[in-house]
Amino acid sequence: MSRPTLQDKLAILSDAAKYDASCASSGTAKRSSRKGDGLGSTEGSGICHAYAPDGRCISLLKILLTNFCIYDCAYCVNRVSSNVKRARFTVDEVVTLTLEFYRRNYIEGLFLSSGIVRSPDETMGEMVEIARKLRVEHRFRGYIHLKTIPDADPGLIEQAGLHADRLSINVELPTDASVRAYAPEKDPRTIRKAMADVRLRKEAAGERSHTGRRPARFAPAGQSTQMIVGADGATDATILGQSTRLYSSYGLKRVYFSAFSPIPDATAKLPLIRPPLEREHRLYQADWLLRFYGFDLAEITGASPDGNLDLGIDPKLAWALANRQHFPVDVNRAPREMLLRVPGIGTKTVGRILTTRRHRSLRYEDLARMGASMKKARAFVTLGGWSPGALTDAADLRARFAPPPEQLSLF
Repeated sequence: MSRPTLQDKLAILSDAAKYDASCASSGTAKRSSRKGDGLGSTEGSGICHAYAPDGRCISLLKILLTNFCIYDCAYCVNRVSSNVKRARFTVDEVVTLTLEFYRRNYIEGLFLSSGIVRSPDETMGEMVEIARKLRVEHRFRGYIHLKTIPDADPGLIEQAGLHADRLSINVELPTDASVRAYAPEKDPRTIRKAMADVRLRKEAAGERSHTGRRPARFAPAGQSTQMIVGADGATDATILGQSTRLYSSYGLKRVYFSAFSPIPDATAKLPLIRPPLEREHRLYQADWLLRFYGFDLAEITGASPDGNLDLGIDPKLAWALANRQHFPVDVNRAPREMLLRVPGIGTKTVGRILTTRRHRSLRYEDLARMGASMKKARAFVTLGGWSPGALTDAADLRARFAPPPEQLSLF
């Protein structure tokens, strides 16, 4: 049997990496190689400028070091018992691919994850060596994101943070019970300890010593995590509650939700609770409301008695329909907190409203020009030239927003 070529490996390991969702690169430090002392650059606001419709960054070389794995996590396509084609890069192959893809303007950075080969320390050591070679030997200044292994030696994770812009450690599933049931070789306590260590090292790197010197930078873009949703019976309320705790406990930049879809040879014990991609999308919307719009968890998940989000409409609209007593909102007088709760009005539009109404009253056409989605907002606001009248309390209001029925294919 012939050995796989580098192109064969790339095809296998780039496809295997699609299940890793945590690949955004915003928040890193600004670096440039214009002075001729390196290769590549980043901007302070992030190097990734193209995103897929689901929000994932698509301008990184996103690969696994290997999809061989000694673990048997029931939800993972690369688990040891899975019948998939396997491949493994060498350290130098990943370095070469990254540099050559960058020189051809295909990518602006590297996102590297891996299955576990032989031991967590050996695999983590190779990932660290890749980052070290890029940074030190090739003076690569592009973005690097490493998916770290919580079971690895803490010293290896510390070295990873010295070379990578962002580290991420997967919490795997929403509850400890689910991790024990579906990923028995992984310990939730070990995962949380590793995440806490990264936070502490990140904070320590930002403190000056008594001499005024700063220590070496450590993961300047912070850390993130990924949670598989739909592989267990956790409700959306449980998932969002866990993500809220993760943000506050570990100073995360982002919690990524990765929809579980049944894999052909997946074990039958994994339930598919709700349509995966629609659910993932609604969870991201709800997560945004919790972080930037002033909603709390009970408000977001309280509209449904089972603790799950409405898949037919976005969570802000679902809350507004369940709390019509707060509407319509007078756009010219309402406080910022209430404006943020109006469907179809985002944070930027609220900022424009607050700035403009200091000088004059706003009219319907002004709100449309400011970027509001009037199809959603018109039923919940009043302002110059517009009053929704009985529309706010209309019995068929939800039906006006829900997607139209589709004829499903029989084939």
